[in-house]
Amino acid sequence: MRKLTRTLTAGFALTMAVTVAGCTQSPAEQSAPSSDANNSDQGSVSETTADAPEPFASGGVKIAIVQQSGQGDYFQQYLNGTKQQAEALGIDLSVYDAQGDNSAQASQLDQAIAAGVDGIVVRHGFPDTLCPGVNKAIEQGIPVVIYDVEIQQCAPEAVQTQQSDALMASLVLDRMLEDIGTDTQVGYVNVAGIAPLDRRDVVWRDYTEKNGWEEKFKTGSFTNSSATDTAPMVTAAVQANPDVVAIYAPYDEFTKGTLTGLDQIPGTEDIKVYGADISNADIELMKADGSRWIATGATDPNAIGAAVLRTLVLHMAGQLDGMTVDFPPILVTQEMLRDEDINNMEDLRAAFPELNISDVSSADWIPSVSF
Repeated sequence: MRKLTRTLTAGFALTMAVTVAGCTQSPAEQSAPSSDANNSDQGSVSETTADAPEPFASGGVKIAIVQQSGQGDYFQQYLNGTKQQAEALGIDLSVYDAQGDNSAQASQLDQAIAAGVDGIVVRHGFPDTLCPGVNKAIEQGIPVVIYDVEIQQCAPEAVQTQQSDALMASLVLDRMLEDIGTDTQVGYVNVAGIAPLDRRDVVWRDYTEKNGWEEKFKTGSFTNSSATDTAPMVTAAVQANPDVVAIYAPYDEFTKGTLTGLDQIPGTEDIKVYGADISNADIELMKADGSRWIATGATDPNAIGAAVLRTLVLHMAGQLDGMTVDFPPILVTQEMLRDEDINNMEDLRAAFPELNISDVSSADWIPSVSF
């Protein structure tokens, strides 16, 4: 499809911020700002060549995204992509942000159902707290698409979307193996119970066993301020285990916390750090002089946020093939960023056009947003 020259307006972000604020009832459930409109990546929109089917032909479609947390670069970019795709489709999007509170997310899912939305995206969270609400929505005829929650067993009628987390971990750990070899002491920053992190953990366990890596510590805190809360935990763990040569932290907020934690310990400059995810801030950290962050597995969260919404739209129109959609990652290395003079996400997309997944969950009647 040919691309329109227009970009989505920054003013839309302000409009959506008002909608976000209207979705919450108490301070604990109040949504934090997703990002500064002026700093958000602006997408371009493809032309359509066919008329939209119902319910989109009549307009006035209401969709809710119920997210476990909106904090951190990855989640902010994801929501940016979701909002821009909603604008392109003329969808009334409501955003519910539980700010890391799982019980609040379950309550907000009930609020979205009660609000009479036409479709729901549930992003991250825990099956135990989400399955009752997801099944309730589906029973009431509200299509639901899940992103990065292992919910197939308890809610098989929900559409599952996710990054290819096993591949993401393998790409990074292959590089780590190349750098540090076998039979070495390593550290690990991760938590259990978060679907994408659990999938990456399976790969980590396989690599440690096969390569004789001795895991000297596992630490980390998944909160609404993961980087800040994880940093002192890494400091303490490395001080207690000074012989580690590398640390795997498979979520960029954990990676940032790891870098900050290591900065508090003189003599740790040679410890190599391997992460996951990518953003403008992550690129800056990887390229910094003396940076320990060697490699990361990455997708473009802006593009994924848009693609997940398109997946729901196709599902609502009865045109989605299958019940699962995966998004493939790439390996990003420190050398690559420096050698190719990549300074931000725009540069990265230019160097790796495969990050643009506007053809995923697309149709001739959908104005797909690409970044």
